[in-house]
Amino acid sequence: MSTVNTTPDAPEISDLRAQREFKLNEYVRRGGEAYPNGFTPNATTVQLAETYADAQTYSQQALHDAPTPVFKLAGRVMLLRAFGKLIFARIQDGAGQLQISLSVDASGAEVFGLFNDCIDMGDIIGVEGPMSRTNKGELTLSVQKFTLLTKGLQPLPDKYHGMADVEARYRQRYLDLITSPETRHVFEVRSRAISAIRGFLDDRGFLEVETPVLQVQAGGASARPFKTHHNALDLELNMRIAPELFLKRLLVGGFERVYELSRNFRNEGISVKHNPEFTMLEFYSAYGTREDAMQLMEEMLRHTVTKVCGNHAIPYGEHVIDFAPDFVKMTMRDALLNLAGFTEAELEHIDGLAAAAKAKGVDVPTPLPSYGEVFQLCFEELVEKQLIQPTYIMDYPIETSPLVRQIPGRHGWTQRAELYIAGREHGEFYSELNDPIDQRSRFERQAEQARKGNAEAMPFDHDFLNALEVGMPPALGVGLGIDRLAMLLTNQPSIRDVLLFPLMKPKAE
Repeated sequence: MSTVNTTPDAPEISDLRAQREFKLNEYVRRGGEAYPNGFTPNATTVQLAETYADAQTYSQQALHDAPTPVFKLAGRVMLLRAFGKLIFARIQDGAGQLQISLSVDASGAEVFGLFNDCIDMGDIIGVEGPMSRTNKGELTLSVQKFTLLTKGLQPLPDKYHGMADVEARYRQRYLDLITSPETRHVFEVRSRAISAIRGFLDDRGFLEVETPVLQVQAGGASARPFKTHHNALDLELNMRIAPELFLKRLLVGGFERVYELSRNFRNEGISVKHNPEFTMLEFYSAYGTREDAMQLMEEMLRHTVTKVCGNHAIPYGEHVIDFAPDFVKMTMRDALLNLAGFTEAELEHIDGLAAAAKAKGVDVPTPLPSYGEVFQLCFEELVEKQLIQPTYIMDYPIETSPLVRQIPGRHGWTQRAELYIAGREHGEFYSELNDPIDQRSRFERQAEQARKGNAEAMPFDHDFLNALEVGMPPALGVGLGIDRLAMLLTNQPSIRDVLLFPLMKPKAE
């Protein structure tokens, strides 16, 4: 039990917090307990609203003549109105809101007086009483007893204006969740989407697994890792940038279908599309191809969107995204030709490609990177934003795809695809590289890039190479950004809107 100052004297200052602390002290002085933990509800607001929804069967007179059982309800006071000897309030629990009422006649002078003197908006209370209806027909719990469970010493934001400051919503998400049903809905949708994805994969024989977050080498993607130190082992470690190489080790070990919903960490910029800590789904299936992966993803997204949103077409910004038709498929080369206006001649050699790219406003680095890196940069700068409906872009350059199988007969191009929706990338799809000789040469090229100063180059993972030499079956691999999917399903413009606690720079004191 918390100990509070039980002096009955009112505070000398008018500070709201002081006033609320005074009311808590007054509640204790009059026999209550500060912050008790012995109240157990037996109903929720939604259960009561649904049970007594029929206003004819459960009319004001019917509820008066045949009182309902005494219900115990707990929640936060969200609205409070006093009219002399009558008090109305709305309490909010995890399911919804319901009106409650107290009167001197129905509740008794002592209960009424204690509530009137000690309860504020924002307090969490437990109430007990039968159901009733007001003269206007609103379903109401008529309070016979109440318990102050938690005193809200800080007032809630103004109910009419809410939290207008977007940054404050991110920093104090708890207030945002209390005062905004829309925010609560976003995270409920996100949770249901993850459940739908898990169910889809479980039903198809995939095994959910967990792989290390702390890694000696952060591999599986081209990204700058966060570094940390293990004191007992005196060992420098990296936070995971992707679970890919460990999941592939499981394919080597004989698990033929695995998936992981994982938190990944990349030490890079923050934007409406990027947060340094984010959630990814990765799954792998032995004896599958990139095309199998793309088909599986179409089925999974249709299943998830329909299950969560109730429709295969959903609004996003000024668009309606339709998941019912077959997803569009085009190569990256065709995208540059048809959507960015390059000519075949401009795509032949790096000098012509770079010159044409600069003419189109692409900021091409100097000195020039590889042909494949310039090729993909042109796509990202000129085409990506045009891809609104679900579209697969296929056949990526080998320089940007160090873990992907090459296309037979097309040296330098890989069996990789990415899914674009609403102008941004949502997932990646591979026919996985399982040739240890080819993989060794690619690791060596990545190591050379690291020696030249590329902080995102993939390290040479000797143990993973050893696993490939033991033998990994041919396989498909998929990565799907859960945060970006949540943005899509909830029509949110920023990744921060679908993260409960996005990373924020601390405010200056």
